[in-house]
Amino acid sequence: MAGSTEPAEPIEQGASQAHGRTHLLHFVVRLAKPTEQVWPRLSTAEGLAAWFTPVDVLQPRLGGTVTLGDLGTGSVTAWDVERVAEYTVEGGGRLRFHLERDGESGSALRFTHEFKGEGETEQAWRARFERLIDSLNS
Repeated sequence: MAGSTEPAEPIEQGASQAHGRTHLLHFVVRLAKPTEQVWPRLSTAEGLAAWFTPVDVLQPRLGGTVTLGDLGTGSVTAWDVERVAEYTVEGGGRLRFHLERDGESGSALRFTHEFKGEGETEQAWRARFERLIDSLNS
């Protein structure tokens, strides 16, 4: 659209794959906020609770303990400040949030969820990312 600064679709569906009982969901979420404003939403208990799930424990470092609501307890399996937060939990699999600069003042969140068996749906993640966008805009 001419004159529009907002992307037509801020939540881009990536690949959705299954390998036996292992499933991979990929999304790219384009956010109109700089990475330093988005990072706390991915890397703190308060930030994650605002749009994703309650967090009982989060030790923000590689190897730290994390407990994500009903998903369970696990560990921080990747941590690169203001870029990558990855949590692997017993009931929820591996959740990777990779944050990049997008344009002059925006961010792109590349998200991967790897899990076994039945798990989260694409629609559930899309709704969560809509809540993330809303939380950043409030």
